[in-house]
Amino acid sequence: MANFCSVSQAVDLLLSGGIVALPTETVYGLGADATNESAVAKIFEAKNRPAFDPLIVHVPSIDAVKEIAELDERAEALLLAFSPGPLTVVLKKKNIIPDLVTSGHPTVAVRIPGHPVMLEVLNKSGLFIAAPSANPFGYTSPTTAGHVADQLGDKIDGIVDGGPCQVGVESTIVDLSGEQPKVLRLGGMALEQLELVLGAALPVQTSSSKPNAPGMLSAHYNPGAKVILVESADEIPKDLGSECAVLVFGEVRMLHSQQYNLSPTGDFQEAARNLFKLLRSLGKRYTKIFAVKLPEVSLGRAVNDRLKRASVTS
Repeated sequence: MANFCSVSQAVDLLLSGGIVALPTETVYGLGADATNESAVAKIFEAKNRPAFDPLIVHVPSIDAVKEIAELDERAEALLLAFSPGPLTVVLKKKNIIPDLVTSGHPTVAVRIPGHPVMLEVLNKSGLFIAAPSANPFGYTSPTTAGHVADQLGDKIDGIVDGGPCQVGVESTIVDLSGEQPKVLRLGGMALEQLELVLGAALPVQTSSSKPNAPGMLSAHYNPGAKVILVESADEIPKDLGSECAVLVFGEVRMLHSQQYNLSPTGDFQEAARNLFKLLRSLGKRYTKIFAVKLPEVSLGRAVNDRLKRASVTS
């Protein structure tokens, strides 16, 4: 049974070593005190998450980033430009963060979230909060409190309902722990914006068998139905049965009676916001989902990344 709670109750639970689902602007996170190893272990247990997949630590300010990581000029420039917001930076960690959080890596993924409720919890608790997405490992990320309650309600200590997430896909992760910055996960911050601040193109390396940031495993985001990703609508069979759905983007002619559009107007932000909600809904009603790739620009890259990983998992 889901235990919905207030911000003050969530703070008390976190301070006592509990785990609580919290809203962010990207997706709902399952939070714990990042400096409390036993609390962090509860996250891995509730999600059935492998210990080799590290967590993101959420903090309320740039000053707080400096308490847990080595902040250089590049990272500070990005955080000043885009935080609070859907940006995570990977930096060399300080000893205050346990190895369990970082899966043994000498680096930590850290971000300043843009949701007022999450920021309130951070400020009132005084904690650094480790928080992966609040769903069973490998499945579609939650964008409402109801999604969390459906999948994890009886395994966690509380859920704070902060309404639907406004971004809808996880944060973009940039690794700044080495000489060459690189993107480890495409997400809610467009690549083009980051490159403008850094003044250089960012290479993208979004898969690893030993990840130093979350979201890098090739199979992820399973919605409960088989996802088939296609380059164009022309690749979709014309004789689809009633057990199949079609997922499209922008101005597209009707291809099938069970056709759903991430954004009829071709708005990438709207598509990202709708992605997990639609996948979750369609996964309950159909056995197959044919998804047409979005243009590889702006947040279209992140949506395609999630669809590709869902197609491997399903």
